Amino acid sequence: MPPTSSNDDATDRQLRLFVGLVVVVSLCGAGLVVAFTMARPAAPTNFAVVGLIFAAIILASWLRVRFRVQSSQDVTTWVEVPILIGLVLVPGPWVILSTACAVTVLRVARRRPPLKITWQVAKDSLSTSAAAGVLLAFGVMPSTSDPPFAAGAVVAALCAMAVIDQVAFIPIMAISSHSRLRDVATRNLDVKIVGYVVRLVATLVTLALLAYNGDPLLLLLLPLIVACLQLWQSGRVRTREERDSWQRLAEATDALNAVDLTQVLHSAVSRAAVIFSASEAEIDLAVAGTDDRVVIGSAGGIRHDGSPGTAKNKHRGEVTTDLIAHDGTLRVGVLRLRFGGAVKLTEFEQYKLKTFASALCTAIRNASAYAELARISAQNAHDAAHDALTGLANRRQLYDRAARHFSGDSDDGVVALLLIDLNHFKEVNDTLGHAAGDAVLRKVARRLSTAAAPGDLVARLGGDEFAMLLTNLPTPAMAGHRAETVLASLDDAIEVEGMQLSVSAAAGIALAPGSGGVNELMRRADIAMYQAKKAGQQTATYAHASDTADVERLVLGSELQRAIAEREFVVEFQPIVDLGSGEVLWAEALARWQHPEHGFLTPMQFLETVERSGQLPAFADAVLEQALDASNQWREAGFDMPVAVNVSPRSLLDPSFPEMVLSRLGRHKVSAEMLVFELAETLTLTQLEVVRKALNHLSEAGVRLALDDFGTGVSPLSVLSHIPVSQLKIDREFVSTVQTSSEAVAVIRSTVDLARSLHLTVIAEGVESEPQRLSLWELGCVAGQGHLFARSMSADRLLATMQRGTGGRTGALAASLHDGGAVVRMSRRRPGSTGRSSLPHLPA
Repeated sequence: MPPTSSNDDATDRQLRLFVGLVVVVSLCGAGLVVAFTMARPAAPTNFAVVGLIFAAIILASWLRVRFRVQSSQDVTTWVEVPILIGLVLVPGPWVILSTACAVTVLRVARRRPPLKITWQVAKDSLSTSAAAGVLLAFGVMPSTSDPPFAAGAVVAALCAMAVIDQVAFIPIMAISSHSRLRDVATRNLDVKIVGYVVRLVATLVTLALLAYNGDPLLLLLLPLIVACLQLWQSGRVRTREERDSWQRLAEATDALNAVDLTQVLHSAVSRAAVIFSASEAEIDLAVAGTDDRVVIGSAGGIRHDGSPGTAKNKHRGEVTTDLIAHDGTLRVGVLRLRFGGAVKLTEFEQYKLKTFASALCTAIRNASAYAELARISAQNAHDAAHDALTGLANRRQLYDRAARHFSGDSDDGVVALLLIDLNHFKEVNDTLGHAAGDAVLRKVARRLSTAAAPGDLVARLGGDEFAMLLTNLPTPAMAGHRAETVLASLDDAIEVEGMQLSVSAAAGIALAPGSGGVNELMRRADIAMYQAKKAGQQTATYAHASDTADVERLVLGSELQRAIAEREFVVEFQPIVDLGSGEVLWAEALARWQHPEHGFLTPMQFLETVERSGQLPAFADAVLEQALDASNQWREAGFDMPVAVNVSPRSLLDPSFPEMVLSRLGRHKVSAEMLVFELAETLTLTQLEVVRKALNHLSEAGVRLALDDFGTGVSPLSVLSHIPVSQLKIDREFVSTVQTSSEAVAVIRSTVDLARSLHLTVIAEGVESEPQRLSLWELGCVAGQGHLFARSMSADRLLATMQRGTGGRTGALAASLHDGGAVVRMSRRRPGSTGRSSLPHLPA
């Protein structure tokens, strides 16, 4: 009988009720047999035979064939043989009594619980009573001297015993093991049927011998017969169990040969419950630290798959084994088998469990490896199509999506490309660091994604350049409205590291062309974006009429590296003169591109391309080299005058730029005070904040700074407070109208007054006539440059011009406006100066 010490109170109650029912039915059956036996005349009882029957029943009960169903034992004995023979030889009550006594003695000797003893005694007594009743019904009269051979009655009696035994055994086994009645009834059913047939044959053979010989001493062979039959069935059952078990294990191992980890775990749990006849199985991967996952289930299905904290485990008996690789070097988890009660696995089952655990470990490792490979493959595929920083689509995915439109594989309607470039983004990187710059890019990406319409594709092409493929536009004109909506999403300030940053952008719009494909679409959007930047607008739509110049710009960009290597960039110099004396004070270096096909190109035609090409450091170095060479040439000829060089804000963003400049000064043996860097006053405050460190470095070394185009910016005083300039250059816009515009005069006068208070030198650009020169001189402007004095020219030609001079004065390019001929020299830095130049000598 199965154990009854379950924690499940409902199960205990069911077991006790069923045992009580069997006991009551057993007592009734035994009472009826006694009553019918006493009512019929019978031969005297041979108690020696009763003793032999008693001994045979004990032996048959002791030699058992065991079947484990979860934690319960299905036990098969050959007790039916001595019982049936005894019922033919002696009255039924004695056999019932012998059966009850034999079972009681054997169970007590094995120290079984009282409930188990009661159930076993009642069951065996009931089956014996049923067999006795069948024999009585067939009119079989027990006799030891002339035993009858009633084969039909014996067959019927054995069938009754089998039915009663299974009817009493199956429910109680199902209750205790929480199994279905059908599963318990069909387990080893063929083995049981064969066993009953063999019992029947053994019983009939023995009874035939007794009927033929009539000697009760033949019963002495009964224990031997029972033992032989018991050993035969035990070996047969064991062989079959091992064969079936290995077959189930092989099938389970094959089922574990899967690449999906969930499939492996679920299959292993359900099959382990079947193979080892467990109520449920559990695989715990969390204990190995590889995965916080527990799977619990049985042959009927999976009841839990998730984290350990949500699994509720109620069990009485548990067998645990580690999931370890064959070489013992890796432990991936634990396999637990749960039973309704305490279970001790046989040596064969332990070996089988170890084999299954090893196969499961290998399957988990293989599935995990495959999952990791699949994850890596998916990640690589994702990374290949997405930008790592923002998570947006990258250039490749944008091209693929656009290519599908041109190939006709997608129904995107009217399609346009919006190419977006952030303004002054590099300043954020250099001022706040790349981490802050990355944060800005991520937030811009989120805003663009939010502003995109369903079906649009937002991509980051690199750096601060984004693109949006606009799809399903109702009309081409809608592209402009959509672009405005997208850029409007960037209007609100972005908070980074506690600071509010304003982000602006320029965008180019290009409608999908009829030919040329993706590359042509990108080219057109790029051209439109540059047109927007040049015009100071947020957006511009590609127009074929303005394409030529932009195509040339793109072509020039591809030729920059060659131009620098072959020294196609040359520097011309325009002299800056004292407005009063007409003598040359210094010269401004102006770069020209001597293109082999397009001739001389001015900075307006190529400088923006240089700044965006990555060739700016090499270009700046080439210009500085030629300017310092010219300065040395003039000094050797007796003209020790500075040279001014325009510098791009992007150069000042390069941390290595100041050191490069000082290195070139040292190599050419030119004093730092002989070099002037001109900056555009149209720089934003943010740009100036970024380049302040580089400018301070250069200024402290002695390099002087001039603010070009002064008066055209929005906040000149703020600009002057940010950088250590020594010169202000008035823009030609005010110089050209100095004689006709009171506003221009007011700007120039206020600039001169501001320069006096800050000890700065004022230079006028674009002086074209003597009246302009005189007006500027009277307003207090110190120096000027323009076509009145000289156009830009090579260093050699400028040297020759200065040597020739004017009116017999070497180094003068115009007649003096005053008698003294005194030259107002450019101020030098005073010792201990903090960056401002000393006050120049100004005319009275």
